[in-house]
Amino acid sequence: MRRSLPNLSLLLAAISVCAPVAGAATCESLAGLSLPNVTISIAQLVPAGAFVPPPDPYGGRSRPADYKGVPAFCRVAAEIKASPDSKIKIEVWMPATGWNERFRGEGSGGFAGWIDYSNLGDAVRGGYAAAATDLGHWGRSGDSEWALGHPEKVIDFGYRAIHEMTLKAKAIIRAFYGNEPRHSYFVGCSDGGREGLMEAQRFPRTTTAYWPATTRIT
Repeated sequence: MRRSLPNLSLLLAAISVCAPVAGAATCESLAGLSLPNVTISIAQLVPAGAFVPPPDPYGGRSRPADYKGVPAFCRVAAEIKASPDSKIKIEVWMPATGWNERFRGEGSGGFAGWIDYSNLGDAVRGGYAAAATDLGHWGRSGDSEWALGHPEKVIDFGYRAIHEMTLKAKAIIRAFYGNEPRHSYFVGCSDGGREGLMEAQRFPRTTTAYWPATTRIT
């Protein structure tokens, strides 16, 4: 007997089916991975508990102590130029061992403007391969000056950065493990809820969409 879903979940019914790829890559070799409009700046294996977040000029968003319990993972940092005025930064973190074959997209709050390293660490602790983005600009979460005179950056913030992050992250995950995630999730609050719904509504056929919190979309 088929179980009915809440009406809201009907917006989120999206499937991404891809055949497994034979073999897997080393973390460091991902630096040479060729993806459209992507420049990979970091591809390195981070030992357990050794991650040190980059300096944060806005302070207090991430501390080295937050990562002491994070197991070894492959860290990939990249920039996506989805338009001539785009500069979408993403990071993809993948457990070196014990991957649960699931992907977790990380949302953000306010106007975004940073990579949520803390949530990436939480995801890896749980066995997830995860990705986060700054939504195409860097700054304080309450700052919107970046949008003035930059309509393409507004589009990146509105929906394109999350979609590009998802597509590129799944390609990187597939290259590293040899197959794509079996299930995908999205975690976020505040603006993260909007991000998840925008992805589900705009791209239901091209990528697995998510709902913030714990709902699983298979």
